Amino acid sequence: MTVSIVLGSASDEPVLKRITTVLDELEVPYKVTVASAHRTPDRVRTLAGDENVDVFIAVAGLSAALPGVVAAHTNKPVIGVPVSGKVNLDSILSIVQMPKGVPVAAVGLDRGDNAAILAAEMIALKDDSLAERLIKKREDMAQDVLKQSESVQG
Repeated sequence: MTVSIVLGSASDEPVLKRITTVLDELEVPYKVTVASAHRTPDRVRTLAGDENVDVFIAVAGLSAALPGVVAAHTNKPVIGVPVSGKVNLDSILSIVQMPKGVPVAAVGLDRGDNAAILAAEMIALKDDSLAERLIKKREDMAQDVLKQSESVQG
């Protein structure tokens, strides 16, 4: 089972790092590609047709058409990650305002970490070992919050 991460441009690399850090921690295999919805549409179509992919994470800023274009060419889940920039609303709305029948899941601005967790949760529906790793991650996050609480309470 594989996650295909598609970046709209190499400048999205900081968001990529958030994704790969979580996927590595959860031991979820992935591959990364740079492809533009507007400048390399045939490449995007080819990527979306990859039979070995279970979930797509598409990272894009500005008009953020990439997640929608990937979704137009696959029946597999697509998670869109809007990238912050000069006009944040453009990338958010481009991802969440998809037409009927072509859904894209959306996470917050630059939240590649949440996209990775969501992709892992989708795959974990058929992978009990991954489901256990996700439970452990949640438990670890809860412990971190408790530690933070103790540190501010003195």
